[in-house]
Amino acid sequence: MFDHILGQPATAQLIADFEQGRLPPSMLLAGPAASGKGTTALELARMFSCAGAGADCGCPSCARHRLLSHPDLLCLGPRDFSAEIAGAADAFARAVEGGHDVDARERTFVLSLKKLLARFAVVLWEDDPKFGKLTNVILALEEDVEEISALKKSGAEIARKRCAAILKDAVKLEAEGIADTIPINQIRRAAAWAHLAPSGGRKTALIENADRMQEGARNSLLKILEEPPAAVSIILTTCHERALLPTILSRVRPYRFVQRPLETEAEVMRRVFGAREPEHAKDAKNGGLSIAAYLKTFLPVTDDTLRPLAAHLAASVAMTTALRLRRPAADLPWELVALGKYAAPIAEAAGLGRPVKNMQVLIEKLLASTGNFEMRELFSRFLQILLALVGESLAEPPGGATGLSPAYLDIWRACAAEAGSSVYYNQKPAATLNRLTTEARRAMIALWRI
Repeated sequence: MFDHILGQPATAQLIADFEQGRLPPSMLLAGPAASGKGTTALELARMFSCAGAGADCGCPSCARHRLLSHPDLLCLGPRDFSAEIAGAADAFARAVEGGHDVDARERTFVLSLKKLLARFAVVLWEDDPKFGKLTNVILALEEDVEEISALKKSGAEIARKRCAAILKDAVKLEAEGIADTIPINQIRRAAAWAHLAPSGGRKTALIENADRMQEGARNSLLKILEEPPAAVSIILTTCHERALLPTILSRVRPYRFVQRPLETEAEVMRRVFGAREPEHAKDAKNGGLSIAAYLKTFLPVTDDTLRPLAAHLAASVAMTTALRLRRPAADLPWELVALGKYAAPIAEAAGLGRPVKNMQVLIEKLLASTGNFEMRELFSRFLQILLALVGESLAEPPGGATGLSPAYLDIWRACAAEAGSSVYYNQKPAATLNRLTTEARRAMIALWRI
């Protein structure tokens, strides 16, 4: 039980509560990204339905849980699927090439794809017109999963080519079907599912990154937590516990996960992905790679590329906003000046040049450098970096600067949130970025013209 969850004291408490019958119907697994929260939640779901005993139980219920195909398990909520799938695909291809640990790497690859496919359970999408548009890519990826086992005997070159094709299908499905927020309709459908009788002993509803729920979804979830059905366990996960409503936090028991030592992270990567030197070796920058950092290495564009691009956009928005305010430099808001002075050198050092007035040219350059953000996770990461740059620019207010206007940060947060939502709803990245820059500039001008 939890033998494969390394370096997390929370699992000992979960085992004790499970064995003594003290597990609550609703619980929260909170902690850093890639710290084992999701894996722990899936293991709990297996234990709730297990008809046998032990971590290696081979009962039909456990077998279905390991393939994420048990009718008593419902998974929803956004997460970064593509990087994990890419890492698992690489591990499988390397195992086929090297002829060792192939079965273990196959299981990891299949599970990474099943986590994505589980988000498309019919019960979560009933009567949603978007689901019909996704059917073909869902079926294609399901066929891909069935094909993986045969690739073990196909040879390294064929295996790697097919892994790349499977990854492409997965990226497409995530881009078109997974939202950055949890919509209210899915919470309502999950609530209806929870009130149906289980097929086995107990149902489990897993809601990952629960802090990303829309406001209506939070209220709907609260109703379930206030009166949970008798045969259902609700497991929430989050990397940002404080972002959850106090009323939700008061109705779940927290189990907190910690940031593991890099040595432990390296062992997890070795077991799960077969990661080798120098992939999780110590390096000059940070003494080693965390799991989250390791998975980011499989993204087609790294943070080292995204950060200057985000800086170029931020500096250009700052400059064009300053021009439209039509004020002497000494009278410009210090936040705006600080953003330009902080972001512009980052972009220039990367060879992107000085801030530009023509945002269309800038956006075209950005899209060309990121492959048009084909992997949706890249766009989310770009927005995260952009917000981080805005925050970092405010770290050292100039002498005599007045207090920071909270509305300034709210403008950037709101624009980034709207951009992330727009991409989910199939808005093209070019149009989304154009609207982000336009709205950020318009809102700042309105703020400082008061």
